[in-house]
Amino acid sequence: MKKVYLDNASTTAMRPEVIQEMTKVMTEDFGNPSSTHSFGRNGKTILELSRKSIAKHLNCSAQEILFTSGGTEADNWILRSAIEDLKIERIITTKIEHHAVLHTVLVLESEYNVQVDYVKISPDGSIDLTHLSNLLAEEKKTIVSLMHVNNETGTILDLERVGVICKQYNALFHSDTVQSIGKTEIDLQKTPVDFIIASAHKFHGPKGVGFAFIRKNSGLQPLIFGGEQEKGLRAGTEAVHQIAGMAKALSLSYENLDQERTYISELKMYLIDQLEIHFPGFRINGKKDDFYNIINIILPFSADKTSMLLFSLDMKGIAVSRGSACQSGSIKPSHVLKEMLSEEDLKLPNLRISFSHYNTKEDIDWLVESLGTI
Repeated sequence: MKKVYLDNASTTAMRPEVIQEMTKVMTEDFGNPSSTHSFGRNGKTILELSRKSIAKHLNCSAQEILFTSGGTEADNWILRSAIEDLKIERIITTKIEHHAVLHTVLVLESEYNVQVDYVKISPDGSIDLTHLSNLLAEEKKTIVSLMHVNNETGTILDLERVGVICKQYNALFHSDTVQSIGKTEIDLQKTPVDFIIASAHKFHGPKGVGFAFIRKNSGLQPLIFGGEQEKGLRAGTEAVHQIAGMAKALSLSYENLDQERTYISELKMYLIDQLEIHFPGFRINGKKDDFYNIINIILPFSADKTSMLLFSLDMKGIAVSRGSACQSGSIKPSHVLKEMLSEEDLKLPNLRISFSHYNTKEDIDWLVESLGTI
């Protein structure tokens, strides 16, 4: 049976060069990077070269890159430390953030009685920046947490503009950049953001590893205590093979960015063209020109097709989703689409289709053909 993977916003296939790099490190450089003997020193060298490589791509200091187990840990760490250690009194966010942010905010609101304000969202999923400014006009020690690219719709936030607004009101700015790191350029010397995060498995690296950018002198304190790893801010022996794989994956992503972005953008437009031909009543949740590798659509099918849609496509070897993989077992509608759509539209079949450079037009043809049989 033909296999088609169109769920790259959930996770991506590792590049062969990344697997080779990780295999080499696991085989030859297995020493603990905190050990002082040659085995440990070799591990430490790989660790620090990986840190420098990541920092170079983002135009920041290597000292500002701290390794984590992924985006969820990094989001939790930054938001919790902001409340506990930086004495932040208010969090401004939206109701369409990833649950790594939303659930953390709810817990912090309950534990610390911190004020939480939600920025208004337009029907296309974009942030109301006037409302953000109005919220910030109330003088309180604040952290703003807004994701760069929405993982369900591909809606893009103007990082620089939001950063300028936050600086104007002396607010800290944290952005979950899991969906954008490795897929678009971010220059941290020019972008006034205090914290960003990444997960390697979103840009063809290994699962279980990521990093946080924490701007110098932020005052953030540890979430995990123990040894002195990661400058005393994140205890635990570093997974050198995963970190090396992540650095390799990020380098390859940026080396091939222009070519792969053009190719994937063309695939997305090809899908839109085919849907317009075969399913003229379909609608895009968000905008056609949202992030180039994600599209979220409502299909002109009856509501009774909704529950079996993913199963039917899976039976044909096609992997897509209805939203974040972190809530894939849920029968509830997407919390993101709930903020954007009417009750009636929420009942209709929707799909999130997300591409990588490994996809082809033949993959899209098979998806469209399979949807036709449903």
